[in-house]
Amino acid sequence: MRKCFSAVVIGCSLLLAGCDHFAAYTLTEQEINHSLSKHASYEKDIGINGLANAHIILDTLHAEVGRAIANQVVLSGHAKIHFASLFGQQDADLQIKMSAVPVFNREQGAVYLHDITIIDIQAEPQKVEGIVESLRPILATSLRDYFNKQPAWVLSDDRSKAESLAKKFATGIEVKPGQLVIPLAP
Repeated sequence: MRKCFSAVVIGCSLLLAGCDHFAAYTLTEQEINHSLSKHASYEKDIGINGLANAHIILDTLHAEVGRAIANQVVLSGHAKIHFASLFGQQDADLQIKMSAVPVFNREQGAVYLHDITIIDIQAEPQKVEGIVESLRPILATSLRDYFNKQPAWVLSDDRSKAESLAKKFATGIEVKPGQLVIPLAP
């Protein structure tokens, strides 16, 4: 009798432990970075008409999930920028660092990066940093608008059974170091 009871307890424990991975779907930093490298293509003309205009292309983007800032994603990237102002034209390279709050849109089954805030911008050559700083608020608004419309990840029915279930039963999103966890409804 004791062996039978022990076997039932162990069996139930194993069953519950095996079902635990159906309680949530996890996106790793690596998956998010792969998606950003394939789908994030920010190219925009920004500026103040007549004073300074810039054409900016964000060509690389890397996400760090929940490590540097709790409950947020920090994006680091490189951009090429071409300025045209009253003082002439100039090309520059930017290293840009931004923070964002991941938000799950249940209807679309998509993760968006909202509330983009520019943490730091470094320009090369350094002589254009003044121009970059003057364009920073416009650039921040433009990036915010872009990431509010462009998902960082879209759940798919085709990649895996777990992801297909997550698309149907997801309830929100949690940020943990190195991963985004999408809890599933029971």
